[in-house]
Amino acid sequence: MEYSPRKMQEQLDNKEFHLKKKFGQNFIIDENIINNIVDKSKIEKDTLVIEIGPGAGSLTYKLASQAKQVLCYEIDTTLKPLLEENLKECDNVDILYQDFLVSNVKEDIQKYSYQQLYVVANLPYYITTPIIMKVIEDDLPVDKMVVMVQKEVGDRFKAKPKTKDYNSLTIYLNCFFEVEKLMDVSRNVFLPKPNVDSIIIEFRRKKEKLPFQNPEIFFQLVKDSFVQKRKNLRNNLKNYPLPVIEDVLKRYGLDLNVRAEALPVEIFIEIAKALGGK
Repeated sequence: MEYSPRKMQEQLDNKEFHLKKKFGQNFIIDENIINNIVDKSKIEKDTLVIEIGPGAGSLTYKLASQAKQVLCYEIDTTLKPLLEENLKECDNVDILYQDFLVSNVKEDIQKYSYQQLYVVANLPYYITTPIIMKVIEDDLPVDKMVVMVQKEVGDRFKAKPKTKDYNSLTIYLNCFFEVEKLMDVSRNVFLPKPNVDSIIIEFRRKKEKLPFQNPEIFFQLVKDSFVQKRKNLRNNLKNYPLPVIEDVLKRYGLDLNVRAEALPVEIFIEIAKALGGK
């Protein structure tokens, strides 16, 4: 498969395909970036890879050379002629022309035999968070995700306490995954060129189970703690038993005047346990 802006545009023109803004279509045209994504994913020969939004198949083609099987979800059915042409040499790629967010992925992957399940994708900016949340909430047996996302969003995923990007989503993700930035990606490697730069993030599934039995208590606590980010816990959690929360905070030299953005995941876990989420 040839990678260049000229070749990509020629293909789109030949297939009379028009990029659709509503699907967040920005196709990768730089082979070095694609090779980097595949190399950093460390795909093994018995790995099933899920790709969401294969676009023109630029990344798919390289994934197929490393993985046992690649299962793609593509919402835009008008891409079928282009994908069939670009992936005609790949006999280990299946494409489901449907919306990943409403798909029964657990059922879709039952027909495959594999040792590892990875998600590797250039995610559409407008549904990045819903896609990642679906992986978690559907309890998909994903061992690792290597995804390219908008830089601003990626910064929130990997944020640390006491930084402006740290929020409830950061905490949620860090309960399930080790989150690491792999590399920055310039907006110039896409067709069309987006208005922002991108970042490649790796999510490695944590092997240990969640350290509490009632996750709904924990996640509601975190959500409520950040409901007004500039307010302290006393204000955001005024409907909670504040003396119980204060007892936990005192162990760390803190009080109810602290903001949620200053607390690491471990303190939220202890508060949740104290509230009955043991």
